[in-house]
Amino acid sequence: MSYSLKENLMKEERLSGGHRMCAGCGSPIAVRTVLRALEPEDKAVVCSATSCLEVSTFMYPYTAWKGSFIHNAFENAGATISGVETAYKVMKKKGQLDDTWKFIAFGGDGGTYDIGLQSLSGAMERGHDMVYVCYDNEAYMNTGIQRSSSTPHFADTTTTPAGTVIPGKLQKKKDLTKIMVAHGIPYVGQTTFIGNFKDISEKAHRAIYTPGPAFLNVMAPCPRGWRYPSEKLMKVTKAAVETCVWPLYEVIEGKYILSYEPKQKKPVEEYLKLQGRFAHMFRPGNEWMIRQVQEEVDRNWEALLTLCNL
Repeated sequence: MSYSLKENLMKEERLSGGHRMCAGCGSPIAVRTVLRALEPEDKAVVCSATSCLEVSTFMYPYTAWKGSFIHNAFENAGATISGVETAYKVMKKKGQLDDTWKFIAFGGDGGTYDIGLQSLSGAMERGHDMVYVCYDNEAYMNTGIQRSSSTPHFADTTTTPAGTVIPGKLQKKKDLTKIMVAHGIPYVGQTTFIGNFKDISEKAHRAIYTPGPAFLNVMAPCPRGWRYPSEKLMKVTKAAVETCVWPLYEVIEGKYILSYEPKQKKPVEEYLKLQGRFAHMFRPGNEWMIRQVQEEVDRNWEALLTLCNL
């Protein structure tokens, strides 16, 4: 795909403004950018697991979605969109449809890493021609900022409150991107918002137009749960990439490809200090937490470089 920011911005929006998502939230930005990757003549069926995105963009009888949209239960976005894709293939075979349709599911980390993992895994294993996009805000934000398996080590949430008993979440973040790679699907990408959105736009296009199942994992920060000022969204995602907390890479037919390597890898403090959920890590006596996170990031980064043959 030859990326042109100007051409991309000229495309018609498929998610209208005026929805009720918070200012500085990453999920509507992820949705708008992914849907802009569709070719103008192509249509799409979109489904969304129960989430902030769903409850804030689809309140019967009103919707911010301009195309076909399905709200399904928390746990079955993968099953729903794969069923619709199967029905489309049958109708196409019978000559009942001529248009080209694409099938895209959106889910947060709660509905993807945890509750919906079984239906997502089944859809990927069966080989449906679809894209599942996880907008990863690293907790159950819609229901009160509870920890999920995507929540980072030591993060302060309402169910892992940092204090004298525990130092935040005790477990490490699950690596769902690599779990999807293990399904042997044609395309997996990990991305977020940096620069002129070139990385996420190109990966979204590849995911949508690669035949077969594809998975896109998008870091989509939450200003309430991560506790950063809404205008600092892009600063947070840039810091995640520059510290290698959230590396940008893709796996095409099993081959790992690094999308971006920082000229000078920054220490994790540059990312952690931007968010209130990690504020306790900077208190006297808690330096060990920062050191441990740095060791984990370094280990994961080196492992990724090895997979990319770098």
